[in-house]
Amino acid sequence: MLRKSGSRLSLLFQDFFQSETSSSVILIFCTVVSILLATFYTPYIHVWEVQVGALSVEHWVNDGLMSIFFLMIGLELEREVYKGELSSIKDAALPVAAAVGGMLVPAFIYFLLNQTQPFSNGFGIPMATDIAFALGILSLMGKRVPASLKIFLTALAVIDDLGAILCIALFYSKNIHWIYLAIAGGIMLVLFLCNRMKIKTIGLYLLGGIGMWYCFHHSGIHATLSGILLAFVIPFEDGSENSVSYRLQHVLHKPVAYVILPVFALCNTAIPFSTGVIHPFQGTYNVGVFLGLVLGKPIGITLATVLFVKTKLASWPSGIRWQHILACSFLGGIGFTMSVFITLLAFNQPDMILEIKWTIIISSATAAGLGYLFLSRTLKQPNQDE
Repeated sequence: MLRKSGSRLSLLFQDFFQSETSSSVILIFCTVVSILLATFYTPYIHVWEVQVGALSVEHWVNDGLMSIFFLMIGLELEREVYKGELSSIKDAALPVAAAVGGMLVPAFIYFLLNQTQPFSNGFGIPMATDIAFALGILSLMGKRVPASLKIFLTALAVIDDLGAILCIALFYSKNIHWIYLAIAGGIMLVLFLCNRMKIKTIGLYLLGGIGMWYCFHHSGIHATLSGILLAFVIPFEDGSENSVSYRLQHVLHKPVAYVILPVFALCNTAIPFSTGVIHPFQGTYNVGVFLGLVLGKPIGITLATVLFVKTKLASWPSGIRWQHILACSFLGGIGFTMSVFITLLAFNQPDMILEIKWTIIISSATAAGLGYLFLSRTLKQPNQDE
């Protein structure tokens, strides 16, 4: 059973939840501003195409800054595995099952609609859940939301991100250069040995992480994966406030929430309002993304939860009801950040990418609205066991 944390949620979890939820407001603002600028001030679009060194600004954002985002996600996942809500099989089973169901069903819906098309490899787009937006909608309900529901959704979203990362590694990496990959593996091994030797110099691990990023960038496997791998070689120790992992995660929360994700939103929503918005569902790839996020996510999450609870493979979280799970399953359909990110990896046709970005925005907004309505009605019902 998920721990009866109530008001005893760890300070780190509260920081994570608060920074992610408040950043969702900033993400919405940045998205609207970016679309308006792209619509009425064309030069804005080309700002992201400016070359800085070997890469464009857009590539530095999507390959560089997002690696830091994945590092923080990795640190959060590491904490949950070692001493959090994923530290035992019974505790982890339900959010893991829900996350897997919420990834497989949307991917299947997309693939079913596009299996004979050249863009069938976009199946990863509706698999993702955006932590910031999902927790942001949940936070609108304030203290009425049971603490165990916050933990469930956070664990689900973190595992979902890990699934998206594995999806990127397996299906969206091309022309692998094994020498660079071997060097990256060697760096990771050295950092792991440093961990076992109880070396706590954070600069050493970050320097090694930069080396891993460089090697991954040249290996053909997406460079952002270096962030998640780096997280698991950074010393976790006892997970206390003095541990290296805790301190680094605490430092990264606000830069990721208030700088990196907003910049990512600005960069990847620089799309004119007239482009693709009139006929956002003219291709089966757009229909697949929409149905995957709006229907596939809630169906997959809910069915997996029912299956694991009814077969007693997982414990039921304290203080929440089936209606809560259903509401969270719709929030899982908010796929903004990772869905856009996978779109950029899956396709290289500019017009198609613009259309899918619009579809992702519309789908995520629809899922958010449905999740909010379901959750609002559920929380108003009497006899709620919080």
